[in-house]
Formats: sequence, C-alpha cells, structure tokens
Amino acid sequence: MTGTAPIDLGLLPRSARLDDAGRLIVGGCDVEELADVFGTPLYVYDEGELRARCGEYAEAFGADNVSYASKAFLCTAMARLVAQEGLQLEVASGGEAFVARRAGFPAARMAMHGNNKSDAELRVALTEGFGRVVVDSFDELARIERLVADGCPAPTVLLRVTPGVEAHTHEYIATGADDSKFGLTVSSGAAREAALHVVKSGAMHLAGFHCHIGSQIFALESYVLAAEVVARLAAEVRDATGHRVEELNLGGGLAVPYTADDLDAPSITEFGVALREGFAHACAAAGLDPAPRLCVEAGRSIAAPSGLTLYTVGTIKEIRSADGLGRAAGVHTYVAVDGGMGDNLRPALYSAGYEAFLPARAAEERPFVATVAGRHCEQGDLLVTDAQLPADVQLGDVLATPVTGAYGHSMASTYNQMPRPAVVFVHEGRARVVVRRETYDDLVARDARLDGVGGDRHEGD
Repeated sequence: MTGTAPIDLGLLPRSARLDDAGRLIVGGCDVEELADVFGTPLYVYDEGELRARCGEYAEAFGADNVSYASKAFLCTAMARLVAQEGLQLEVASGGEAFVARRAGFPAARMAMHGNNKSDAELRVALTEGFGRVVVDSFDELARIERLVADGCPAPTVLLRVTPGVEAHTHEYIATGADDSKFGLTVSSGAAREAALHVVKSGAMHLAGFHCHIGSQIFALESYVLAAEVVARLAAEVRDATGHRVEELNLGGGLAVPYTADDLDAPSITEFGVALREGFAHACAAAGLDPAPRLCVEAGRSIAAPSGLTLYTVGTIKEIRSADGLGRAAGVHTYVAVDGGMGDNLRPALYSAGYEAFLPARAAEERPFVATVAGRHCEQGDLLVTDAQLPADVQLGDVLATPVTGAYGHSMASTYNQMPRPAVVFVHEGRARVVVRRETYDDLVARDARLDGVGGDRHEGD
C-alpha cells in the first residue's frame, strides 16, 4: 500500500459507488447505515457480485464444469445461491455437507473432499449419491471398498494428485508440491498406482484426477504446468488399462487483489482463456483424443471480492518514546476495533494483507498511518499493519476492511467468548440477514448441564 489516496473502488464489489457526500454505497445500501442497523463486527456481501462471479466462471468453463469450494464461505443462503447459478459444490466435511443438503443442494452436484474423511462422512456421500468423491489416499480407497462391501452404493471418484508444481504462494496455502498432506504424488508413482487399483476395483468408478496447487495464485503458467502433469498421468493410465478418464479438475486458488498493489491480479476471464488454451495443448501433447472435460474449483475468487467487514473504532492508542533529551517522539499508533482474529484469522495465520477505510468518508485522502488492532488477547491480533486512514479518525467511527468475503466467516471463532458476527446480503437497496449474530446464550448452549456447585457429577460419585 502506497500513497495517501482514498480507497480504490476496484477493491470493492462492482456495485460500489460514492454518493454526493462521499459516503460508500454497496448493493444500493449505505454501508455505514448497515453498521448502525445490524451492529458490528458485521460481514456484508453484495449478492449481485456473488452471482456475477459465478456467472463469469460458468461463461469461462461451463457451469457443469465449475465447483464452488464451500470452505471459502458457506451458509444455507450461499448454498442456495450457488445452486441457482448452476454450479457444482465441493464440501470437505460432514458439516459442510449437512449445511448444503439442509439448503436443498442436489447431492448429485456435490463432491466430497478431504484428506482424512471419516467412515461416517464417506457413508453419507455414498448413500446420498454425491456426484463425486475426491479420494486422497490409499487408506481411503480401502475405506470405500469396505463400505461398498457392506452394502453402500459404489461411488464415482476422482483421485487427488499432487503434481509437484510450484505455485509461488505462502507455504501454508501451497498444496501442489510433492511434500503435501494432500493427495497422491505423481512423481513417486503413487498416483498411477492408485489409479490402476481403482480401475481394477469393482467398488468404485474412476472418473479422473483432481489437483489443487495452492491458493492466491497470480502465475497462471503454474496451472498450465499442472495440466501437463495430469494429462500425462491420464495417458499413462489409459495405455496401461485401456480406461479413458472423463475429467481432469485443475482446482482453483486464483488470486484476488486484497490491496491496491494487487489490482493487476488475473481476472476470471483471463484465467479461463489461459487454462483452456494450456489444457488443450497439454491434452494434445499427451495424446488424449478426445480430451477429458476440463473442470475447476473456485472459492476465494467468488467470495472474497464480494464481501467486506465492518467494525467500530473503540480505542486509539499512540505509543510514544523519549529521545534522551526529554522530547517525546511518537513511534506507532494502534486503532483498535471491536473485532479481530475471531472474525478474520488470515492476518494472524499467514500475515495476509488488507486495506482499511471509513465508509462514511470513503472519498477522503488517507494520510494517517496506523495499525488496525483487534480486541483479542493476542499481540498478533493485528488486522491491518500500517493501514492508511483519514487524519481525523476518531472513536465511534465505522471502519471497513474490503475483500474479506472468503475465510472470514468460515474461520471465525468465539475466542475470548466473543459471539461471532452476523452475515448480511445486500442487493438493489435491500439488506437481509442470512446468518444472525451469535448471542451470549449461544456461547453456553452446548455446555453440559451442571448438577451442583462442584461441577458435573460423574457416575460413581
């Protein structure tokens, strides 16, 4: 982040505009008024932006070939939106599957992911007829065979493979390298061995391969390299068994601009063009004729730019030091808000960068440099380091961080017993709560009932 310019509207949903007073309007709603009505912290999503991004993926690859990665952001309203837009859905746990099914999402359009699925989760996927199970290990193959032997229907599977491709991203979100907890490595021969096993097994049908090289990826050539690896693998399996794979899923992880420095991130359309061309060349080079279906998985690039998080400034603290001559010199200022790592873990988890601004004064210059701090009991609870803000930021101001639609709500916690925020969808001037704010009663709703002052009574006391 450089300069003192107002917040760049390119970091906000495309409906974002400033009114005559310089106040931010998103989805036809005054953003600061949303904070007044629904409280803070508050997750705000532009429903039109969510739908537009789903539509861009459908245009680039075909709706049937795009899966929304529910880990980015999921609630029943989001699952219904994805269903209405015609995309597939990937879930990575029984809980995500439950939310999707509760929303009425068709099982046949769902895929079950995960590197350590339980028998119970696999049984749900098999008995409810999920369209795909993405198998991650030899142990999982054995689990599926046992379940089918016990009477569960035989599933259609994709084998998740690690292609050994450098994604040029943070190590915590790079998943395509050989040394990863995810998938079966291609270079070691494990992926080929697993594929041959599935082809011979009567307990499942091999549809193809799935790979995911990481997240927040700017370098589109990394996807092309992955396509070349999985295309060669598909050709090897065909030559060894005669089995032609139906689809190759190259995952997702397309980068989004979190700050003004990243506004040159590839668009969904650019991603589609580069991947389709690279995939066609890879399949031709591997002798795959006809080529399998090209499928992708999109989460962050749909959800993140569609959302922003609102906070209220509660404390402004300037840390000062003496220079030996008795003159005080300001060294750092913290602007503390009423949320933090409990509603956005990404900065503390892997130093994710964001910008900050005041929605009521979104047209103003931002010359004041301060760190936006959360209210949780951790020094690392810093939402935006060296944020640019208006010079006269004050207590009670509503502060916003854009591009927080992915992994904020999903990773939210009740650390320090702080209730999790509400989620609001805005569209054409209307705002609706799709996830209510937690209450203090919610914090104790799962506690075991106490029988006496001394705590829980146990059998034999």
